[in-house]
Amino acid sequence: SKITNEPLFLDKTQAHGEQTENKRSFICVPLKKGSKTIGALSIDKIYPCGLTEEANSDLKFLMVLSSLIVQTVIRVQKINSEKRLLTFENLRLKRELSEKNSFCNVVGNSVKMQNVYETIHRAIDSSATVLLRGESGTGKTLLARTLHYSSERKDAPFVIVNCSALPETLLEKEIFGYKDDFLADAIEGKTGKIEQAEGGTLFLDEIGKINSSTQRKLLNIIQENKFQQSGSTQIIEADIRIVAASNRHLEKAVELNTFREDLYYRLNVFPVYIPPLRERRTDILLLAEYFLEKYSKKNQKKITRISTSAIDMLIEYHWPGNVRELQNCIEQAAIMCGGVTLKSIHLPPSLQTSQAINRPKSHSLAISVENFEKELIVEGLKRNNGNQTKTSRELNTSLRIINYKIHQYEIDPKKYKI
Repeated sequence: SKITNEPLFLDKTQAHGEQTENKRSFICVPLKKGSKTIGALSIDKIYPCGLTEEANSDLKFLMVLSSLIVQTVIRVQKINSEKRLLTFENLRLKRELSEKNSFCNVVGNSVKMQNVYETIHRAIDSSATVLLRGESGTGKTLLARTLHYSSERKDAPFVIVNCSALPETLLEKEIFGYKDDFLADAIEGKTGKIEQAEGGTLFLDEIGKINSSTQRKLLNIIQENKFQQSGSTQIIEADIRIVAASNRHLEKAVELNTFREDLYYRLNVFPVYIPPLRERRTDILLLAEYFLEKYSKKNQKKITRISTSAIDMLIEYHWPGNVRELQNCIEQAAIMCGGVTLKSIHLPPSLQTSQAINRPKSHSLAISVENFEKELIVEGLKRNNGNQTKTSRELNTSLRIINYKIHQYEIDPKKYKI
């Protein structure tokens, strides 16, 4: 019953003390992987009396066969091991992708953003088409990803089509795919984004830019879940969810007959309006700190806070590029910053020019001193988690003076407690 480490030849008739003209023998050879025996190959055969050459020949054949079997076993084990690793890696990457695109990574505590979250949450368990409205840079793509990776379709593909990035002649082929009759014998054609998104979500960004032909075919797939490739008569069924986004006034496009009214109503089942950054200024600092932490790690910096003057500059700016512009601004500032505090001088010139335009051309010495004094106290409170006593010691002044200044400048120490 034990696995042999060496070739084994056993005369079974001799083992049982039987006397016959023919001998029944058992031959066993090990299957070795290096110095380790992983199995055995054996035969049980009747040999004519006195014929040992046939048994030796069979033994040699089994040894050659065993080496071939071992090579196959090793290859199969390696393939199975790689499959297990790929399966594990695939699950890990899917888990990381879901975590990366979860709602906890969507930054914003303003009332308007809370309304956005509530609407998106209601749409998660539905298969209805969602239309994201808002200016460029407000985070429509991020919310579309979050919607997909929070839904039951999260294990299927999330496919993006930027409708404004392609010419009208190519956009339809990109979405629906195509089949070239002249090349039918050589290739099948090109698979469109709809087929690539099978079982998942197709995100159509800037959908207001699509032409009338593409609009008609898109309406068919929303209503019937069926479509045809360009140049083909074959009808293909599709199981996808469509999420669309637009920064254009689609209602006006409908009035001007540049956008189909029936398609607009099919897309507008679940409308979500994402407010621009200037309408939710309470989120600016949260976003700035989020991006600062991200780009500090990326650029191996140890920036821990934003100065008061820089905060004022960020909040006063009108942000025409919305969150995307803020992200680029903080990334640039993080690269420019050489210390632990990101200051106003590190911010891009566009913000400093804007602030210079919006503020008085000059300050009196008293006002400048007050601003500098306020910034020193606020930064001291930040470093000391809002503790006024520690802040007074650090600034080499008395607690009474610090309390007086806090009251004078309407500073709330509780804001800086962790």
